[in-house]
Amino acid sequence: MHDDITFVRLTEIDASQILDHMTDPRVAEHMPLLNSKWTMDMVTDFVASKEECWHKDGLGYWAILLNGKYVGWGGLQSEEGEWDFGLVLRPEIFGLGPRITRRVIEFAFADDRIQLVKFLVPPSRKNLSAFDRLGARYVGEIDCNNTSFLKYELRTV
Repeated sequence: MHDDITFVRLTEIDASQILDHMTDPRVAEHMPLLNSKWTMDMVTDFVASKEECWHKDGLGYWAILLNGKYVGWGGLQSEEGEWDFGLVLRPEIFGLGPRITRRVIEFAFADDRIQLVKFLVPPSRKNLSAFDRLGARYVGEIDCNNTSFLKYELRTV
């Protein structure tokens, strides 16, 4: 079976789909910074902030479509001079995470603006071998909004 994965701007997705996605308790299990239930206003603010990244940097997080259907968001976003990788998928397609990640990393290698991709991973995540397979190196544990994360970096040059 061939799955057609495409990336579009978040502004092209009906906000109710993003709200449904981000209020799924299975999504919250993997997002330690998600400390309140999303509302439609939060979705509006989220999409606006991601669109601002596009205006400022010419790149930001995408909505991810599988066979034309919204299944999550993610990609690369500039944060304090580093390109941060993010990926938040609907639980029913968590298994496509590695494939989507490879597509985003291929994009990063082809884009001259991106020399380094940063991954912040909750310490609760047990399977970290995917980062080795990508060629990312472990940098150390960092604090982000009073939450610990494992930081990995992947050089693209």
